[in-house]
Amino acid sequence: MAYKTKLRKIGNSLGIVIPKGALQSMKVAEGDTLYITEAPEGAVQLQVSSPDFEEKARIADSLMKRYRNALRELAK
Repeated sequence: MAYKTKLRKIGNSLGIVIPKGALQSMKVAEGDTLYITEAPEGAVQLQVSSPDFEEKARIADSLMKRYRNALRELAK
C-alpha cells in the first residue's frame, strides 16, 4: 500500500504527517520510536523500533568507527 503525504514546516524544521492507515499498518502510536534507513535506488525505509535493531545498529556503528580507514579504502 502506498500513502501520499507532504513535507510541512514545523518550527524551524520540516516534518511529515503519517496517515492513520500507515500508522495502523505499522502498529505504532504517538511516542513510539521509528528509524529511517537508506534503501536501494535512493529510497528510504521507515522501520518500527525494536531492541534487536537498536543492538545491531550500535554494533554496526562501533565496527564502522573501528575500521573506518579499511572501509574507506574498500569503498575506492
